[in-house]
Amino acid sequence: MENIEAIISWLNENKNESFRIKMERFAIKTDTAFGIRVPELRSFAKLVGKNTELARELWKTNYHEARMIAVLISKPNELTEKDMDLWVNDFNSWDICDQACMNIYDKTPFADKKIFEWSQREEEYVRRAAFALIASIAVHDKKAKDEKFLPYLDLIEKYSYDNRNFVKKAVNWALRQIGKRNRELGILAIECSERLLKQPHKSAHWIAKDAIKELNNKWGLDN
Repeated sequence: MENIEAIISWLNENKNESFRIKMERFAIKTDTAFGIRVPELRSFAKLVGKNTELARELWKTNYHEARMIAVLISKPNELTEKDMDLWVNDFNSWDICDQACMNIYDKTPFADKKIFEWSQREEEYVRRAAFALIASIAVHDKKAKDEKFLPYLDLIEKYSYDNRNFVKKAVNWALRQIGKRNRELGILAIECSERLLKQPHKSAHWIAKDAIKELNNKWGLDN
């Protein structure tokens, strides 16, 4: 299926108002949403097939689920740096941000560059994208050396002051995923957390305490 009209028709046929209301309860913006669950979108995206040009056109529709499908059908080697910047500027909800980072952005050759660029940006979901990317790379890039994550720990320290809900949760997510890669990084992540506890920011304390609890438990460092 390579026709936008057919895809929008499918979205209309499968819309679910009760689930759309439930999405709102999870702080997902639904003004352009149909209320379709992600597993359904994934199954449909497989039928559509990989098509980056179609993904670009779907993104322009502004429909929430159309953008989800766009993320799912894009090819990492075809998505450009310009595409990534264009899409990140449109992020208005944590779910589309995270799906983009976990499904496509972390597999592009621009991921590392964007982490450092976007972390400096003030927009909530752009900064979240930087740390969601770190978390995604920590989970998916099994071949990455430990050294790759050291600058990311510096970014976590630098931006742990940001008390906005969707930023601090992403910073915490990034810290925990780095620390869970192996024991050595776990120790470094806990040391980072201990430094966060010395900051005068409530968000830094929350990030640190949550990470220390999980990482100590995983690596048995509190015994």
